Amino acid sequence: MTAPAPIPVRPTEAADIAALTAIINAIIAIGGTTAYEDPFTEERLAAHLLDDPRLICCHTAHNPIDGMPVGYQVLKSHPDLSSDWGDIATFARPEPKLPGTGRALFAATSAFARAQGLMAINATIRADNESGLGYYGKMGFEDHAVTRAVPLRDGTPVDRISKRLVL
Repeated sequence: MTAPAPIPVRPTEAADIAALTAIINAIIAIGGTTAYEDPFTEERLAAHLLDDPRLICCHTAHNPIDGMPVGYQVLKSHPDLSSDWGDIATFARPEPKLPGTGRALFAATSAFARAQGLMAINATIRADNESGLGYYGKMGFEDHAVTRAVPLRDGTPVDRISKRLVL
């Protein structure tokens, strides 16, 4: 049996935005794994991923067979974190899944963060997002804080777990 083709990852470009908007909106529609509750327009996602002054980097993973985007990872500065920390978010196509997407994205993002001299990366995940908590745990992140009972739009309280990775 041959090994699967590596998943190509590169900095996010404007041409990726339509596909990435479809990915994040599919995740929002499923519910339960992101703090975002309102769908993105392409314009709003482009501003969030490409034009935000807090942006450190954003990478897009592509299907090695057809070249279509299958996920993205964004790293930004955050006012509640030290200036030598980044705050990360990861979104992968829910269907069909491409195993290894998150690992490929994190390899690119963590290498970029190290090259920029960052000391740590923070990930804040909804406590009910088991797959997200598991993913960041597999990448080496460890729990460092919990924000209790953050209300969703409908008022449902959901804890947020912050994990950190020291680079």
